[in-house]
Amino acid sequence: MKKHGLFQGLCLCLCFLSVSAFCAPKHVFDHFICTDYSQGKVLLFEDGQVVWEHEAPMSNDVWLLPNGNMLFTTGHGVLEVTRAQDTVFCYRSDSHVFACQRLRNGNTFVGECNAGRLLEIAPDGRIVHEVCILPEGVTDAGMGFIRNARRLRNGHFLVAHYAGKKVVEYDADGRIVWEAPVSGGAHSVMRLRNGDTMVSAADADRNPRLLRYDRKGRLIWELSNKDLPGEPFKFLGGMYALRDGSVVFANWQGHGTADQPHIFHVSRDKQLIESFGPHDAIKTVSSVVVIGRRNRLSDYGH
Repeated sequence: MKKHGLFQGLCLCLCFLSVSAFCAPKHVFDHFICTDYSQGKVLLFEDGQVVWEHEAPMSNDVWLLPNGNMLFTTGHGVLEVTRAQDTVFCYRSDSHVFACQRLRNGNTFVGECNAGRLLEIAPDGRIVHEVCILPEGVTDAGMGFIRNARRLRNGHFLVAHYAGKKVVEYDADGRIVWEAPVSGGAHSVMRLRNGDTMVSAADADRNPRLLRYDRKGRLIWELSNKDLPGEPFKFLGGMYALRDGSVVFANWQGHGTADQPHIFHVSRDKQLIESFGPHDAIKTVSSVVVIGRRNRLSDYGH
């Protein structure tokens, strides 16, 4: 009986391992959603092919929601759209909009760039909370004021100031509580669960890179063209941290020739795990979300 039980247990373990290996995605880029800034589209890829797309001019931010819908920016607004192309949520603005996020209470965070407004919007379109972070005396901060921004779980806002070349954390009333310099121009931001902050840098200083700061604002890690052969990075955009310390991020190539991969997956020790592109269906990727990955490290997760 003991031998029989041991054999059954061994079989169950082997079966579990086999099923787990089968169910786990072989590559993070098997299924993903990305924003193509140059084409003005959001694209859903499955097994390397586009299976869904939607018009989204100048889109810089995209989410896959738990209900299967896509939430994304549209240049001057935000849309939530189903796989059947039905619009569930729509917000339009006179300002450029490059940041959105579905909050835990069902409302939607929107970052208005020119207007400097950080908004919480109910499903019916009502603005239920508003904070303005424009400098005193400024009414239009221009297209470079805010790129990516996130509402944090403590109610604060983490904002990438692209033209200002810094990332800033504001409290619920718009007061600055933390900041760090980003010489290349901050494009996207993530607050990690241990309190560190990850930032993707653009190309203003010709040194596109990922930067990781601790709670005191000290730079503790970075990934740049010095770390991978061929200097593939052009302008780093939307990103996505996994619990194993690796990062998936967009390599936007709108300021030059798009001859490098559009998306990278790199380990914490700066080893290239996987890349995607060039691809005939893509011109320039500004943000990306990988589908089916439940081991996110950051507050960015859905």
